[in-house]
Amino acid sequence: MKLIYRLHLSFGLLLIFILAVTATLIYPLLLDTLVENQRKDLREQASRLMTSTLATPLIPAKKTEPAQLQKAIPLAPTTQAVLAAPGDKVFFSTLTEEKAKELLDIAKQVNPQTGISQGKDGKYIVEKFTLPPQSGQPMSAITAVMATPLSEVKSMQLALFQRMMIILSIGGIMAFLLSMVITRRIVKPLTELRKELKKVENRNFNEVRLIRSGGEIGEVASSVYQLAGELDKYQLSQKQFFQNASHELKTPLMSIQGYAEGIKDGIFTGERADKGLDVIVNECERLKKIVTEMILLAKLESEDVIFNMDKVPIQNLINEVIERINPLAFKKGLTIESNCKVSEKNIYIVADREKILQALINITGNATRYAKKTISINAAAGDHTIDIEITDDGEGIPKQLLPFLFQRFTKGKGGETGLGLAISRAIVERCRGQITAANLPSGGAAFILRIPRSR
Repeated sequence: MKLIYRLHLSFGLLLIFILAVTATLIYPLLLDTLVENQRKDLREQASRLMTSTLATPLIPAKKTEPAQLQKAIPLAPTTQAVLAAPGDKVFFSTLTEEKAKELLDIAKQVNPQTGISQGKDGKYIVEKFTLPPQSGQPMSAITAVMATPLSEVKSMQLALFQRMMIILSIGGIMAFLLSMVITRRIVKPLTELRKELKKVENRNFNEVRLIRSGGEIGEVASSVYQLAGELDKYQLSQKQFFQNASHELKTPLMSIQGYAEGIKDGIFTGERADKGLDVIVNECERLKKIVTEMILLAKLESEDVIFNMDKVPIQNLINEVIERINPLAFKKGLTIESNCKVSEKNIYIVADREKILQALINITGNATRYAKKTISINAAAGDHTIDIEITDDGEGIPKQLLPFLFQRFTKGKGGETGLGLAISRAIVERCRGQITAANLPSGGAAFILRIPRSR
């Protein structure tokens, strides 16, 4: 069953359950409320009746006509009233004599908590109000018995309950219709998002579009869109990787094959054969280096166990990089400068010493190809990271090369395998750091490694 139908069914069942529970709880509560209100009304009517009796004394020997008293004191149409003196002597009643005596008998059996008593023809709500004799009054103590058939209250209860259920049902239907609209608005982006995920499943990453929605669904849709973009870039980089890798491997293999066949067939002899063998050896070394760096890069990007994280003193690390690169820099007539802008003497980073050293050597060695006179290695300490900046005074990085600089087989002028910077990026990222490259306004390139600082 689709999600939208499940939501509609769930909400519908929830409304039915709420209505059922409401009806079960309200129906008896409604009766209790009506009975209590009726008892209160009977007491007020009895009070008014007794007050009128005292104001206009009635002669017990002669019963007051109901119409006369009804005119003087308005009673509810369903109210049954009896005024009696001690000994159940009735001097006024809205009932016949037989019914009046029956009501007096019913009043003796009334439940004081509920105010309900059982009669011959049904249950009654009964209230008794006794007024002791007053000084100057010729009458004895008077008892007013007021009653209303419970069936009348139940009829009122049923009528009110029916009206309430009609109102609740209409409200429930309106709520259900509103929920259908809201549910459709919620589910529609999910349905569209599922279609976009199908595109991701079929690897059509460039066809994925951003689904506009609010709240968490919007965040998920945005994440899926960004994921598709990253996967598209990754897929493109993989294609480029295989193309570049095949090209990088194919070129030396063609040279090796060409010279090997030429020597075998006797085309190259003597000095030319020796030169061909030298080319074969050099190309084999180049192939070996490419394969070794490709294997290293694959390990760096996939294996955690090859990283041994530890505290590494930043000053010692930079000094070792300079010592390793100095012979090459001296050979090319370059000067390496270092400036650590740190307030403490010994500041440490968290990294694998050998791996981060290799990354710094790769970047600094790369700088020796393009620098004119000077290479600078600077370090600055932040609250949580250490920034290591390696700059040169060369011509800088071509703008078209900058976005792809750390991808595999991306080579600038004079580059070798195109894997050095990719390896450096993998090392820095596995050390939970970041590496960026940019051109300096004054000319030259700048590489910044941001590594977590040890505490």
